[in-house]
Amino acid sequence: MNLQAPNAVVMIRPHHFRPNPETRADNAFQSETIGTSHTALAEFDAAVESFRAAGVTVHVFEDERTDTPDSVFPNNWFSTHAGGHVAIYPMFAETRRRERRWDVIEMLKRDYRVQDVIDYSGLEPDGLALEGTGAMVLDHTGHVAYVAASNRADPVLLERFCTHFNYEPIVFDARDSIGRAIYHTNVLMGIGTDYALVGLDMITDAERRATVQARLEETGHDVIALTPEQIHGFAGNAFELTGRESRILALSDTALAALTPAQIARIEASATLLPLAVPTIEAAGGSVRCMLAGIHLSRR
Repeated sequence: MNLQAPNAVVMIRPHHFRPNPETRADNAFQSETIGTSHTALAEFDAAVESFRAAGVTVHVFEDERTDTPDSVFPNNWFSTHAGGHVAIYPMFAETRRRERRWDVIEMLKRDYRVQDVIDYSGLEPDGLALEGTGAMVLDHTGHVAYVAASNRADPVLLERFCTHFNYEPIVFDARDSIGRAIYHTNVLMGIGTDYALVGLDMITDAERRATVQARLEETGHDVIALTPEQIHGFAGNAFELTGRESRILALSDTALAALTPAQIARIEASATLLPLAVPTIEAAGGSVRCMLAGIHLSRR
């Protein structure tokens, strides 16, 4: 099993999708304009079909609740790890706390080898949040957790996670061109097996910027630097998976259009691009990577 590029994912099919007003204040990627829930479902279903055609196992769960507008982004409330470990996370926005569902965890226990589940969600009343693989971009092979500092990544909880799951935390400040903090690290960077997409120029401190680049290179990654404009085109919000015939990089049509031919060639030296049309879903402030909760577990 490729530790960095899983061959199975969990996806949540959103019946009442819409941008979340509770998260708009600190999510600069969120749009005021949006299509219908029907359009979002069509985009979701087409994405699932594309993944399955490529040989990726997709576990789809229906969400018919009307009070979980961001449920299409399940990577924020749980993550899975080699060796049979699962983490459940505390969420910053109250509406997002309702997305946690135990039928997903029970499926993982039934179909995969799960040794333990560490649940951090009980820390929400203390005002602590660590929004999973949105707040952390994990190098599963190098055991590094890259984190853009934000109210969705509490430093104390991050240290606790890294101790439990054996990751080295690398924390940095990252801001857009008008000084707004990047709300989730996974819009800024994505790590594949042999390459890493990262908006280096948005890391404000030069020393930390150099540390991020050096650590990625030390762990065997070709660092593909993205401009702030490419980041806002969701070019960093991509996720590498293992398909039937090769590794694939799942990303949106928007993200692909933002990449240069030279950048595409560097990615294609390692993985096949799988672009998906998700403009309605992107209006909520997340793209393809956010839609995918990777399963880094062994099958039973």
